[in-house]
Amino acid sequence: MTPEQHFRALEVMYAKARINEYFQPALQVDDGRATVTLPVRRDFYHAAHAVHGAVYFKALDDAAFFAANSAVLDFFVLTVTFNVVLLRPVTEGTLVAEGTLLDRSRNLLVAAAELRDDRGKIVARGSGTFATSKIPLGPEVGYYGELRGLEG
Repeated sequence: MTPEQHFRALEVMYAKARINEYFQPALQVDDGRATVTLPVRRDFYHAAHAVHGAVYFKALDDAAFFAANSAVLDFFVLTVTFNVVLLRPVTEGTLVAEGTLLDRSRNLLVAAAELRDDRGKIVARGSGTFATSKIPLGPEVGYYGELRGLEG
């Protein structure tokens, strides 16, 4: 499997995750990088009519997670720790989280992400540590999905 095929298979795995049926995000994976795009909806609001921090967390964690998993070709990674700094509220538009792999050791990966609004303004930041699990990347986790010819 080529790195490009790995990135596309990760994107399929993400799209097939049941939680994303609700959030309806889009994911783009590259080498040590990932971008999550999430249109803002009113059902993401907390009581003060702005996007809840849980949505910020999801976008940031997903972007950092897939930046990390882009470097691990055979196993699913797991979030060990993730810290979020919420900077400003968002009430409309589209959120874009850009994740970057910062460091990798034998079993741990460190990645960070920034969340921006439609104007390109940073609304939150996050960073985390991810561990390589013993869960193989394969059909059981939706990794190959419906893509054909990935074995290449």
